[in-house]
Amino acid sequence: MSTATTAIVTLSLIVFAGLIFANATTTSIVNFLKDKIDVSVYFQLNTPEDEILSVQESLLALPEVKSADYLSAEQALQIFKERHKDEPDITQSLEQLNGNPFEASLEIKAHDPGNYAAIADYLDDATLRQYIDKVNYFQNQKAIDNLAAIVKNVDRAGLLITVFLSLIAGLVVFNTIRLVIYSNRDEISIMRAVGASNAFVRGPYVVEGILIGLIAAAISLILILLSFLIAPFIYQSSSAFDVSIPGFNITSFFYQNFFKLLLYQVLFGVFLTSISSFIAVRRYLKN
Repeated sequence: MSTATTAIVTLSLIVFAGLIFANATTTSIVNFLKDKIDVSVYFQLNTPEDEILSVQESLLALPEVKSADYLSAEQALQIFKERHKDEPDITQSLEQLNGNPFEASLEIKAHDPGNYAAIADYLDDATLRQYIDKVNYFQNQKAIDNLAAIVKNVDRAGLLITVFLSLIAGLVVFNTIRLVIYSNRDEISIMRAVGASNAFVRGPYVVEGILIGLIAAAISLILILLSFLIAPFIYQSSSAFDVSIPGFNITSFFYQNFFKLLLYQVLFGVFLTSISSFIAVRRYLKN
C-alpha cells in the first residue's frame, strides 16, 4: 500500500511540475506579447527637441511607464529609407518632397497593458496637447485591451488548474492512506485497547506520509530529468522539449531552476501526504 501511495503521489508531483513548466511557458508568451505592444506619440513638425525631451522625462517619472524611447524626425527618415531601399518609386517620391515629412515621436511601453489608458489620459493634458499631433493608443486600444484580458485570464486559469489538481491529488492520497489504515485496523485496535493516545497512533502514519512525500518528490524529479536527457536521442534533436518563444528555452529553464523545482516538489509532496495522513487517521479514530 505504501508503494501504491508513493506511485500516486509521484504522478501527482509530475503533474504539478508540468503546471510549473506550463506557467513558465505561458508567462514567457505573455511577456513576449507585452513587449510587442506600445503607444507612439507623434509631435508636430515645429516642436522643439527640448520640449520633446521634457515630455519624455515627465513620462518616465510616471509609475506606469516602463520606457519611453525618443525617435527624431531624422532617424525616422533614415529608417524609412532603409526599409524601402529596394523600392525606387517610393525613394524617388521621397526625394521630390521639400524637407523631411516625418515627425519626431516617443515609443512608450508600460509595465502592464492595463496602464496604457492612464498614459493616454496623461498625454491628453492641455499643456502637452499643444505639441502633440496624434497618439496611436486609440488605434491600438482593442489589441491592448485584448492582451490585458489574456494576461488576467491566464493567471486565473493557472491558479484554478493548480487548485483543482491539488484537490484531486489530495483526495486520492487521502483515500489510499485510509486503505492503509484499514488494513492495519487490528493493530490500531490493540494499541487503543492498551491505552495508546490518539497522537501516539497518528504519529507513525504522519511520519510515513512525510517519508512518502520526500521519496515521491525525489522519484518525480529523477523521472523528469531522465525525460529531458532521453528525449533528444528519441527525437534526434537537442531541442525536443523547447518551445519556439524568443528568449525562452524550457530545457534551460529546467536546469537553471533544478534546485528550486526540487524544493517545490518536496514542499508540495510533504504537505500533500502529511495533511492527508493526519486527516485520514483523525477521521478513522473518531469512528
